Amino acid sequence: MGVSSGLSRTGLDRMREVLGRAVERGEVPGLVALVHRRGETHLIALGTTEVGGDTPMSRDTIFRIASLTKAITAVAGLILIEECRLRLDDPVDDLLPELADRRVLRRFDGPLDDTVPAERPITVRDLMTFRLGLGQFFVPPGTYPIQRALAETGVDNGPEGPSVGPDEWIKRLGTLPLVYQPGTAWMYHTSADVLGVLIARAAGRPLEEFLQERVFAPLGMDDTGYHLPAERLGRLAATYAADPETGVLAPRPGVRESAWDRPPAFPSGGGGPGLLSTVDDYATFCRMLLNKGRYEGGRILSRSAVELMTTDHLTPAQKAGNEMFLGSGGWGFGLAVNGGRDDLATRPGRFGWTGGLGTTACTDPSEELVGVLFTQAAMTSPRPPKVFQDFWTTAYAAIDD
Repeated sequence: MGVSSGLSRTGLDRMREVLGRAVERGEVPGLVALVHRRGETHLIALGTTEVGGDTPMSRDTIFRIASLTKAITAVAGLILIEECRLRLDDPVDDLLPELADRRVLRRFDGPLDDTVPAERPITVRDLMTFRLGLGQFFVPPGTYPIQRALAETGVDNGPEGPSVGPDEWIKRLGTLPLVYQPGTAWMYHTSADVLGVLIARAAGRPLEEFLQERVFAPLGMDDTGYHLPAERLGRLAATYAADPETGVLAPRPGVRESAWDRPPAFPSGGGGPGLLSTVDDYATFCRMLLNKGRYEGGRILSRSAVELMTTDHLTPAQKAGNEMFLGSGGWGFGLAVNGGRDDLATRPGRFGWTGGLGTTACTDPSEELVGVLFTQAAMTSPRPPKVFQDFWTTAYAAIDD
């Protein structure tokens, strides 16, 4: 039997059963899943907010969404581009003088003083598409000199985020060379943090204030932000990481875990520490993108801006070496864009991303579908965990029209 959204009741029941097994196996303490299609929203909440706890997961449980922050930052950047306060192909030097006159490593694994001049300035487009020329490496810590320097300067502090404010952070970043010439190669994460600093300077106010005024308040994303009022702290799910030897989940260490009642030193545009949100709030954001920038009260972006954001901007050469991240697809502004039909749940034009602390969200215009799954178990590699794969498989298998 189907429902008016074109999703079968049998398929939705299977989703609940499959996701329930992930909780029973201890892969995640709990989860909240949401599927929205053609005006109907279906939600599943299973397990608890803590390992061994007695607080059940619920629709209003708040999660650290980590790198799902990136798409929200990209939308903020596009708002300023539409207002002509930023321009895609303008250098960022005027607003970010710390990044003027860049030096570039001769080899990505070479010493920090073996550099050549940058062939051109960094542009806004480079930041939007993650082609700054600097980013995270997914190899053991300290493998390369530039990787060690990113950690030692506090520029890259993982999910906990920098311990310094945006001005000091960008100053420290400016002391380091780039890994690649601007615009020539995709590298993960750092571009989004730089974009967040750029947005704040272009807007003339902190990033969190701009996001609240121009994105969260219009969309009614009342539970989304960089910190929580005291009365909402009890709704925040704990975060866990699997022991690499036993696979047993243990609480993630980190000073930020006990400090959500105050703003972070560095409001990260990339996700470290990133935003807090609920599945409903994030689905509202995704539905705005599905509706080409429109929401019930008006528009966040123009149709043209959303189409630009959700188009693959990378050449094959720029994608090279990042197949684990991008698969057969590519990268738009702050999110991945599927390029082929690799399995049941991927198809051309589908866009979205994952958060390393256990979140995933995608929008599929061809199916008029939004899916959001929030868990609190950190990912152990760029490859999606089984619970993500099973969520997307059952979501698409439930389509019945």
